[in-house]
Amino acid sequence: MQIFWSVSQKERLRQLNADDQQLGMVFEDSAERNLAFQQLENTLVQRERTFLDDYFTTKRRPRLVRLENRLAEALCEFGFVQVTTPIIMSKSHLARMTIDESHSLYNQVFWVSPNRCLRPMLAPHLYYLLRDLLRLREKPVRIFEIGLCFRKESQGPRHMSEFTMLNLVEMGLPEKECPRRLRQLASRIMQETGIETYKLVEEPSTVYGHTVDVVTGSDEIELGSGAAGPHPLDAAWGITDAWVGIGFGLERLLMADDQSGNLAKYGRSLAYLDGVRLNI
Repeated sequence: MQIFWSVSQKERLRQLNADDQQLGMVFEDSAERNLAFQQLENTLVQRERTFLDDYFTTKRRPRLVRLENRLAEALCEFGFVQVTTPIIMSKSHLARMTIDESHSLYNQVFWVSPNRCLRPMLAPHLYYLLRDLLRLREKPVRIFEIGLCFRKESQGPRHMSEFTMLNLVEMGLPEKECPRRLRQLASRIMQETGIETYKLVEEPSTVYGHTVDVVTGSDEIELGSGAAGPHPLDAAWGITDAWVGIGFGLERLLMADDQSGNLAKYGRSLAYLDGVRLNI
């Protein structure tokens, strides 16, 4: 009878970034398995130490930060302007996005007071800025933000409660140009991340009704989600112009680029440093 890694062994190997072939190894008995585990763990620990040495001597900055900078520079060259908005968001701003006590996303929000929360998305604050920028600047107005968002997500290898979003929006376009522009913007971001294989699919959305999502892999991991207006949500912000916007999870982009299944190693962490598990 063949046996597999124990639960604790498999978790340890996953932490050490073992690949699918290594995680799927089978054995004749527990003695063979335990010996193989000791050997493989030692090999992976040495590899992770080498990666850590390279980080301290060469890279010196996390991949997540390097990706943020690369995307920001690319978008500025593409005519966008970067903005920064508060991490604390008012309850009224969420309500303008139809996120109230009856909404499925409401229970995922981290509330810091009865009327303020940690932002679960970037869009409300970008809407707020655009209301003034459309008055002050010639159209189209192109802005983007890269920043932290927070949601009470179920724990798992593809979910985090604290994650980094890129949200870009171009407002004041001719409406007929929006579908083409959405595809163009998605392509630009994917080009900068180095992910060549992806597709755009329409999906239902609890906020926008439906979105055009950027997915990759055989299991169609969602990397980003796009939408266009005019949209019924616009009226709450005094917006009447056509627009196109798209948001990406940066940690998911890194995970997809590595074809990994462990999202936690790419985010802000006390257990990992630039993807290297520190209990080695």
